[in-house]
Amino acid sequence: MKIPRLVLAGTTSGVGKTSITCAIIHALQKKGFSVQPFKVGPDYIDPSYLSSIAKKDAFNLDVWLMGKNRLLESFVSNSKSDISIIEGVMGYYDGFGGDSNFASTHHVASITKSPTILVIDASKAARSVAATALGFIKFHNNSRIKGIILNKIGSKKHEILCRQALEKTKLPVIGIIQKNSDLDLQSRHLGLIPTKEDTSLNQKIEQSSKIISDSLDIEKILQIIQTPIPLKIPDTKHYQKPKTTIAVALDSSFNFYYRDNLEALKREGANLKFFSPIKDKKLPKSDGIYIGGGFPEILGDDLEKNQWMRKKIKNLSEENVPIYAECGGLMYLTKSIDYGEKTNKMVGIFDAETKMTKKMKLNYTQGKIISKNILSDKKHTLQGHEFHYSKLESVSSDSKFAYELKIGEGIKNQLDGMIQYNTLASYGHLYFDSSDYAKIFVKNCIKSSRR
Repeated sequence: MKIPRLVLAGTTSGVGKTSITCAIIHALQKKGFSVQPFKVGPDYIDPSYLSSIAKKDAFNLDVWLMGKNRLLESFVSNSKSDISIIEGVMGYYDGFGGDSNFASTHHVASITKSPTILVIDASKAARSVAATALGFIKFHNNSRIKGIILNKIGSKKHEILCRQALEKTKLPVIGIIQKNSDLDLQSRHLGLIPTKEDTSLNQKIEQSSKIISDSLDIEKILQIIQTPIPLKIPDTKHYQKPKTTIAVALDSSFNFYYRDNLEALKREGANLKFFSPIKDKKLPKSDGIYIGGGFPEILGDDLEKNQWMRKKIKNLSEENVPIYAECGGLMYLTKSIDYGEKTNKMVGIFDAETKMTKKMKLNYTQGKIISKNILSDKKHTLQGHEFHYSKLESVSSDSKFAYELKIGEGIKNQLDGMIQYNTLASYGHLYFDSSDYAKIFVKNCIKSSRR
């Protein structure tokens, strides 16, 4: 299968990958192409920017979570547009460790056999940008780098100096983007601000994309992607008829979901109905609940005010309705969230309190399942990721956990996945197709519907 595709990589984080990727998507759409966006790594927020400009849900590509074969399968299966654009993560060669390419953007480019454009922040260099570029080109015997974009150029003279230096690379300069503080996108402790939370961002993304796209040579980009290496077509996945309904929390507080995870639930026979823990006074008629990550601390007052929803979810948990929650969802299911000067009451399924911290917890996770739960009816290894600025305090000494971690921190003493009734909540995020998580969750929801 021939899929025209391109990877946008950076020398480091913060060089402007997301803004430039959005601009390329915008420019290609102006030329009449449909574009499917992808994001390397486990991040939830950057893909929302790509989705906003592409008007299509972005898919994550993470080797650690998915494995090489599932990653390639997801990429090919979801590349249904004219062109697929993959935004990288961190620096091009940054992955799981310092001695390996594993899970890096370059690893994903290699798996998908994609050409790459390297983005360099030129704000504090001139001739040295060529040394940087050559280092990235020669660091691996097949860097896959086919062009360069320079960001934050200060003047015409600065541009000329950089272009002269880059002649040594024998690669085309695809874009020269002027320094412009108006193009900077807002950030928060977990990265960029989610577009679901600040709808005005969608307008800013579109405006910045228009400005940046004028500085890009789209014809050269089209030349780079015009002869794609064929990829194997994966076996078709068959969707079962809906047999159960799962209510999925989706609003400004909870919106961190992998599109593949939602598709996995639907494929296994779940009908998904969305609801807002902030606004709704009624829960969709359902046999299970899924509460993803997000920023419940930001709108803690609103979550606390919706007493009906908090009581309803707690009652359903006590009735053994299957409830699965990740990170922000876990925080919501504790007794309270302490954020700065205020403390907000939450659902209270778990005998613990959430306290926001200044220290970031960012890890890929690996461990084993030690207790059967609503996602797994047997004990096996697991891999996921955790990313948060909070911790659970006053965790009850008799708390039951589903996961024991070898890599990562979890909730307490490298234990994660608190279990209460038929409720499972963890700091760790899982990729459902890495095991039978979706199948077993749906099975448990069907059991719940028959009670």
